[in-house]
Amino acid sequence: MFTSLIRMAIPVVVLAVGLQPASAEIRLPRLLNDNMVLQREMPIPVWGWAKPNEQVTVRLGKSSASATTDANGQWSVKLPKMKAGGPYQLTVAGANTLTLSNVMIGEVWVCSGQSNAGKPIGIHPGQQPCLNYEKEIAAADYPQIRLMEVPPESAQTPVADIAGAQWLVCTPQNIVVKRGENHGYSACAYFFGRELHKELKVPIGLISASVGGCPCEPFTPPSGDRWLGMINPLVPFGIRGAIWYQGEGNLGNGMLYHDKMKTLITDWRKAWALGDFPFLFVQVALCKYTDDVEVAPRLWEAQTATLDVPNTGMVVTHDISSYPDCHATNKQEVGRRLAHWALAKTYGKSNIVYSGPIYKSMEVTTGQGPARIRIQFDYTGSGLASRDGKPLDLFTIAGEDKKFVEARAEIDGKSVVVWSDAVAKPVAVRFGWRQDADPNLMNKEGLPAPCFRTDKWEK
Repeated sequence: MFTSLIRMAIPVVVLAVGLQPASAEIRLPRLLNDNMVLQREMPIPVWGWAKPNEQVTVRLGKSSASATTDANGQWSVKLPKMKAGGPYQLTVAGANTLTLSNVMIGEVWVCSGQSNAGKPIGIHPGQQPCLNYEKEIAAADYPQIRLMEVPPESAQTPVADIAGAQWLVCTPQNIVVKRGENHGYSACAYFFGRELHKELKVPIGLISASVGGCPCEPFTPPSGDRWLGMINPLVPFGIRGAIWYQGEGNLGNGMLYHDKMKTLITDWRKAWALGDFPFLFVQVALCKYTDDVEVAPRLWEAQTATLDVPNTGMVVTHDISSYPDCHATNKQEVGRRLAHWALAKTYGKSNIVYSGPIYKSMEVTTGQGPARIRIQFDYTGSGLASRDGKPLDLFTIAGEDKKFVEARAEIDGKSVVVWSDAVAKPVAVRFGWRQDADPNLMNKEGLPAPCFRTDKWEK
């Protein structure tokens, strides 16, 4: 194992930890390397190791900062914030001098989760490649997009450095480089970053850190081993936000997953100390998960509830799933939808509709015929619509006996009216409440409504 991969029994969130290298020369963590992107418009942290009580000076563009190492040989500085641009050289000088080249200033996002987060564009054992993968790989020539992948690492104490970490310029050759368990760079992260780059026209740095089949708990500080081995070494680095693509590993949690996600988001934000940075996540896809067809809807419900956490966003995927496979091949659209949340909510693009209709409230209405339930939505965009032009589907309705039957549903302005001749006094509605449900309700911008239930008698 590389000598830079060091574990020490100290608090989980660390700026930099390490032992004095045998040569006592200045050393940087591998996260700081040629081709990296540094977060624009934020103070820029740079850190590393040298011999004790050595003065270290860091220069980037016209800025410089100095520090003296402590008794353990650790040092850190913060350079002044900079606007997007580059390439720059970053030099670190003391007893020796290190020079990093082709450094850009732009937008940096951490991209984490399980196998859907790590799924590459092309061929991967046991999975179908992404749509049009050969053309997508050939077109992945974006010199101002930079790719960093954190290999899967499990640790019981904080890891200070990332073995084998390397920033790569986005090219058709580099996007298929095999690392860890993956056979190329994260498709979701790449398509997200590509959309941001095209819209913002600034350099984009992507840090992918995912583990197939992993629940969310190991990524949650302080008790998660993936946090210690993969995320903790990233914490000193300046970032704009995070995207998260996970949930299958917590499939049976139901609403408990909502609590776990709140904890993960809150603890990541505390660790970085950058405020409530944007945390965007993807709802798990349609899949034949178990014989209990309501297991997935209960998880979707928990994911939707996580939108209550400030500065979060959620992408719904049932209309672009690859049922019965949980690994959707249309990662282009997943990345685009994630980017639209970021462009609208983080970067202030006011002309973007970034979410499909989300259940807001219900009201029982009476008149001629059976009573009806009117459903109100947030995020209706320019109006509600049926994706295929057919009557709205996959609505069910129940009376006081709590027995749900198939219902009819019609769009009425920015609401949907639901009823059944078999239910005279309705009390609850469910929508898309099974694991293979691909309902056709969307807004006119083409973004689908997630499943929901208005009844609260089941937890």
